[in-house]
Amino acid sequence: MGLSAKEKNILQSICVGSENDPNKPEFPPDNPKFPATPTYRIKVPGFKNVWLKDESHNPTGTHKDRMAWEMIVTYRDILLAKERGLVKEKLPQLSIITSGAAGVAIQTFLNKYNLPPLKCLVDLSLKKEIVEQLESLGCELYFLDLSRKALSWKEILEYTDNSDGIDVTSSEGLDPNIRYYDWFSYECINQSPDYCFIPFGSGHIYQNIVNISKKEVSSAQHDPRFKGKVETLRNCNFMGATVNDPNSIADKLYAPHRPFSVFEDQWIRCYRLLGDCGQDSNVFLVREKFIEQAMKLSAEQNIVCEPSGIAGLALLLQMKDKIPNNKKILIVNTGKVKNPSRK
Repeated sequence: MGLSAKEKNILQSICVGSENDPNKPEFPPDNPKFPATPTYRIKVPGFKNVWLKDESHNPTGTHKDRMAWEMIVTYRDILLAKERGLVKEKLPQLSIITSGAAGVAIQTFLNKYNLPPLKCLVDLSLKKEIVEQLESLGCELYFLDLSRKALSWKEILEYTDNSDGIDVTSSEGLDPNIRYYDWFSYECINQSPDYCFIPFGSGHIYQNIVNISKKEVSSAQHDPRFKGKVETLRNCNFMGATVNDPNSIADKLYAPHRPFSVFEDQWIRCYRLLGDCGQDSNVFLVREKFIEQAMKLSAEQNIVCEPSGIAGLALLLQMKDKIPNNKKILIVNTGKVKNPSRK
């Protein structure tokens, strides 16, 4: 059967520079560069060498744009398979559980390439302005009390009326624990920090960064994108910042269930025992007063962020007395969704 005229146009419009050549980056699609977003020094009282990896410079304002681009690459791969006669069915729709940022990013990219709309499963309590933004972009929304139980990928597809689709909340077939944020992870570890503070919501960026770092410190043959210092990274402490309070202002980090996260104490413990990361690497709960302090400090330095995205800075402030003040510290700011009226 081959491709329809519309599918041929979509395939031709998706240009992927390379999988791992730093001289031919693939993101962001309109202006590919590596690194894709800046890292710059910030002032944190009591510390001498703190840097911010600032994902607010992405197209829709957050790190989720990188995941969204991988969805476009996935569609390209499906179209290539269809062109070769290996796939005959129509392009599948994607389903996802989202609190906003992922839905905005993915749907924005789907619109750009004239691909099927995203099916979003959202909590009944999702803020009205976020619902309106998702709907205005063209997302198909389905509402559910997500606090009741953890959902399987089959249930997510069922609740979004998408039995023939793909659930990208969970799909191991898309290799989310390395693929979604591999370029981003190299941008982080190439800084060779002694401490790396990372927001932990779904856990994907924390897992990606740690997995990529482990791959490089335990391999004799490095990825072309790797420019870090192996010995420093072997001792780098990867500090995940999360919350367990449903009323936290860092609302994107709270989830009653994380059914598709591979993070467990055993996982990071093995990495520590193997000497693949610093001995203090772990995920920690952040207290509200430090999130508020982090937001105040960020506002003073014109950092575009939201409480969830700057939780790494909050954790540094909380652990101030336990972190040597002369070490190189990298804070990941996952950004803030842009208001569409201000694009």
